[in-house]
Amino acid sequence: MLLRVIAVGHKMPRWVDEAVDEFSRRMPPELRLEWKPVKAETRTSAGTPQQWKEREAQRIRDALPPAARLVMLDERGANLDSEGLAARLTSWQREAQPVAMMIGGPDGLDDSLKAAAHESLRLSSLTLPHALVRVILAEQLYRAWSINAGHPYHRE
Repeated sequence: MLLRVIAVGHKMPRWVDEAVDEFSRRMPPELRLEWKPVKAETRTSAGTPQQWKEREAQRIRDALPPAARLVMLDERGANLDSEGLAARLTSWQREAQPVAMMIGGPDGLDDSLKAAAHESLRLSSLTLPHALVRVILAEQLYRAWSINAGHPYHRE
């Protein structure tokens, strides 16, 4: 199964790329974790947040795998613990379709993407910087897999 994370913004610090790559590499071949950064719209006085989100939304749509289950990361999404995410991962695997997890830009996701999403998850009640969101998501997806696989990485 393909898990594709589509994240607005493409230039991350090296430590972010290294951490994301490390957790992505640990995933088994049957559960491939793929990262697809998309360009953030340049914020200028000539545009509005709605216009920027609409342009970013088109880039996200262009990066979606066909027939994917759309999962948006949002501060108002479902609040899962690690075991809950592991259960959700099992459910996605049973559906046997790609999963696209969407991370919006500085102004969030466009309403059209929110409406199209099959579900919404949040990583924290805290506001997190985009760079840290990528690392936390990568680690938590690996942890969810490790819980389901009975791997010793996750300890209670």
